[in-house]
Amino acid sequence: MPTTDDNRTEDGATGAGALDARKAAILNAVVTEYIGSAQPVGSQHVVDAPGVSVSSATVRSDMAALERDGYLAQPHTSAGRIPTDKGYRFFVDHLGRPGSLDPVGRQQVRQFFDHAHGEIESMLERTSGLLADLTDCTAMVVGPSHESAAIRSVQLVGLGQRLALLVVVLADGAVQKQSVELPDEVDEIRLADAASRLAAHSLGLPITQVGPLVVPTGDPKTDTVVAIAVDALRSLGSAEAVDQLFVGGSSRMAAAFDAVDTVRSVLGILEQQLVVVTLLRDILDTGLSVAIGTEHGVEPLASCAIVVMPVSVDGVEAGTIGLLGPTRMNYPLALAAARVVGDRLGQRLSEPSR
Repeated sequence: MPTTDDNRTEDGATGAGALDARKAAILNAVVTEYIGSAQPVGSQHVVDAPGVSVSSATVRSDMAALERDGYLAQPHTSAGRIPTDKGYRFFVDHLGRPGSLDPVGRQQVRQFFDHAHGEIESMLERTSGLLADLTDCTAMVVGPSHESAAIRSVQLVGLGQRLALLVVVLADGAVQKQSVELPDEVDEIRLADAASRLAAHSLGLPITQVGPLVVPTGDPKTDTVVAIAVDALRSLGSAEAVDQLFVGGSSRMAAAFDAVDTVRSVLGILEQQLVVVTLLRDILDTGLSVAIGTEHGVEPLASCAIVVMPVSVDGVEAGTIGLLGPTRMNYPLALAAARVVGDRLGQRLSEPSR
């Protein structure tokens, strides 16, 4: 997130285009009130805010100046003001300190990760639901790449006379599955032998480094099963190039916007996995943790804000957390939830077993 400039002018401003302390306090009050009420904010709601302490007439004058400078807008002549994207940006960039989760939220996160076991994909999907519940935003979780995770276990499970299921467990806890069609009927003994040969050929290697089988077993039918299974295993490695995206709380978009077309366009973007993953990565690449309105460059999301946090394991980026909501989202809460959940998720992913 961009930091503020320490070179202040005599009136308390922080450089060209910045605000003096009183106008900043008024803008902060308007944004905070509007986030909570979704109603235009009048001067009477601002006069008693911290850092203001001036008459209602002075507040009205400053609010008019903030409107002229593009920080506020007045939807109707007789209405109060609402923040613009520029106003939200100032608010986010000048948050005095990161928000924090309330005790109930912290307990919810703690209990979730204390009981977060099982397949990593299931945990990531449930993590998106946790974030959505904490923030009332749509949550997006991009899972870690499994390219470097070693194969811990590999099995072939018979599903029929000519059909088997390849089950691969990786060192990071991920479980990959692939159905395998066989050219001939294979009994359980030969299938078990093929699974043993496959394990000897692949255990300890990342999926992407598993090569073709070069040492025959001496039994043509077993060799055929092993070769088919190796091909299936290697195809799983190729599929890992696609990032996994888990979205929770999509229905919250319907409640966030009155316009049906806006809801439809937002939901349409959420269905495009590659677009969402690329969007989150691009925002992080700009050095921002919050993109507001048109800052993210995706026109259908122009009425939205996105909070993004990387998930790190041992100092290496292993995934991404994103929160999508209207531009009037509760930024302090969203940033706090993303940070806390991201930290706990990184800790969980770093554990060798779940």
